Amino acid sequence: MENYSKARTVEQPCVCPFPGLPPDTPEVRVKDGSKIRNLLRYALSRVEAKPRPAAEDGGVAALGQPEAAGRPLCQHIVFTATGKGVSKAVTCVEIVKRRVKGLHQLTRLLFSRVDEVWEPLEPAAGLDSLTVSRNVPAIWILLCREPLDASQHGYQAPGCYDALWAQAASREEAGGLSGQRPGHKRKKGGGGGGGRGGGGGGRGRGLGRQTGRPREPPKGQS
Repeated sequence: MENYSKARTVEQPCVCPFPGLPPDTPEVRVKDGSKIRNLLRYALSRVEAKPRPAAEDGGVAALGQPEAAGRPLCQHIVFTATGKGVSKAVTCVEIVKRRVKGLHQLTRLLFSRVDEVWEPLEPAAGLDSLTVSRNVPAIWILLCREPLDASQHGYQAPGCYDALWAQAASREEAGGLSGQRPGHKRKKGGGGGGGRGGGGGGRGRGLGRQTGRPREPPKGQS
């Protein structure tokens, strides 16, 4: 392939593995270079109800009431990613589930085809363009407020991640109270330093000691 250069990459569209969704269901396509904060801002704007700010001049809005947005809140939202964006999509889903309680999750793993078009560096050499097809892993995650069929593969009920987060929080708290990371052994303080210092002092004293045999004067001197 030293005589070719990649011209373009074409990702073939993949059919959504969740049939029967409403036509207004938002679909969040996560790329490798996507910003998580931008993805979350869009996803939460469609599924999270924001409280109204308190009215100052005798208004009727009150804190705690849902804000009347231009678009109604969605009951379903889909996250999809391929290749290196899969881990980023999973991160976004977990954050949304922490912010919005009671979401049912359904996960589908499959492969998506990507076509790479390679063009010859010297068209006059008589080389033809090449098309290389690759299958890359893809993930589709459906979050739904309504209960889903629990017998489906990849179903995850709301709140089943609390145990994992509780364990992580307890480990962080234990590490914070002890002043060190969990599983990190504290180095011995005075014992190690004193031993090294004492050894150095012992070596210094050893060099200055005199043996029992007297030193003989050089020849030619009385």
